Amino acid sequence: MPQGTVKWFNPEKGYGFIEQEGGGGDVFVHYKQIQSNGFRTLEENQKVDFEVEQGAKGPQALNVRPI
Repeated sequence: MPQGTVKWFNPEKGYGFIEQEGGGGDVFVHYKQIQSNGFRTLEENQKVDFEVEQGAKGPQALNVRPI
């Protein structure tokens, strides 16, 4: 499972981007893919595990789990 660092996340809009470890492009993340209880958000520079799928507009993160 890939790991990365949250580049930025806007909790009001519910999306952001993850920078992949080891290179590769940034990956879009939507709050619905964050695997946590309560209010689902991410913090800048937070480490996460995630899966990647190719969406209509580029790579998207799935099953995002804070480390």
